[in-house]
Amino acid sequence: MSKHILLTGASGLIGRHLTRLLLVQGYEVSHLSRRPGKNPRVKTFSWDIPKGEIDGACVDGVDTIIHLAGAGVADGHWTKKRKKEIIDSRTKSIRLIYDLLRKKNHRVKSVISASATGYYGDSGDALLTEDSPAGNDFLAEVCVKWEAAVEEGDELSLRIVKFRTGVVLDKKGGALPQLALPVKLAIGSPLGSGKQWVSWIHWHDVVKLYFYAVTNTKLSGTFNMVAPNPATNKQLTQAVAKQLHRPLWAPKVPKLVMELLFGEMSLAVLESTKASSQKIEDAGFKFDYPELAGALKEIYG
Repeated sequence: MSKHILLTGASGLIGRHLTRLLLVQGYEVSHLSRRPGKNPRVKTFSWDIPKGEIDGACVDGVDTIIHLAGAGVADGHWTKKRKKEIIDSRTKSIRLIYDLLRKKNHRVKSVISASATGYYGDSGDALLTEDSPAGNDFLAEVCVKWEAAVEEGDELSLRIVKFRTGVVLDKKGGALPQLALPVKLAIGSPLGSGKQWVSWIHWHDVVKLYFYAVTNTKLSGTFNMVAPNPATNKQLTQAVAKQLHRPLWAPKVPKLVMELLFGEMSLAVLESTKASSQKIEDAGFKFDYPELAGALKEIYG
C-alpha cells in the first residue's frame, strides 16, 4: 500500500481536505505549488507550469501522485487567453510531471487525477455512464484534453484513475455558496429552465473517493465522481432554501439573462448533466451522503 503521496492543486478546498485526511491516516504528504507551503507537516516543492520548471526532488520516495491542479473554470470570463490557461494548467502540469518521471529513477506506481462531468456536455435527461460520448463545447474540450494528457502515463506503466467530478457541495467554496447567497437574501430562484440536471456530490465523499483510489490499488480507469441521486437545478435550489429556512418567490432567471451576464461561461450552470455513479458503486465504494437532503443537512447543520 502506498504511503507517500504527492499532491498537486493542494491549495484548493479538496486539496486541503484530502491533505488532512491523508495525514490523519498516517501518510507522508508532499505538495507541488507555486508558493511556499504553510503546513509544517507537509513538504512543498516548487514548480512553474508556464516556464516548464519543476523541482526534481518532488517525486523522491513517492508512490502515488494525485493531480488536482487546474485554473478555476468560473474564476473569470472565458476570453481566448483564459481558455488557454484553463486547459494548459491541467494538461501541461501533468506532462511536466511525466517528463520528470522519464528522466529519473522513481517508485511512482499510480496517478489519480481529477476530471469533470463537463466531459459530457449538455446532455438533457440522458443518464450518462463513463462510456457516454464527450460533448462538443468548451467544458467538454477541457476534459477531453485533460484526460488525454493524464492517459499518457500509460506509457510509463502507471496505474491511472480518472474521476469525472460533479458539482461539489461545500459551504466553504465552490458552487454552493454562490447558489446559497441569493437564497439567504430571500431572492433565490432556479437558473434557466431549472430543469437541467446537476450531478452533485458532498465534499466528504469526494475526499473519501480519492482515498479509496489510493488504498485500492486494483482500481483503475475512469469513474463518475457523483452521488447516486442527481437533482435538477430547481430541486437543488429548493433543497437549499428548505435547509436554510428561506422562501423561494423570485421568478426563474432566464437563460438569456445568464448568457448576457456571463457569456459562454453560463454553460457551467445551464448545462444538463445526469451522470451515473453505478460503476464506482459496483467497484465497492459506499457513499456516506447519497441523498441531497442528508448532504445539505450535514453541510449546514
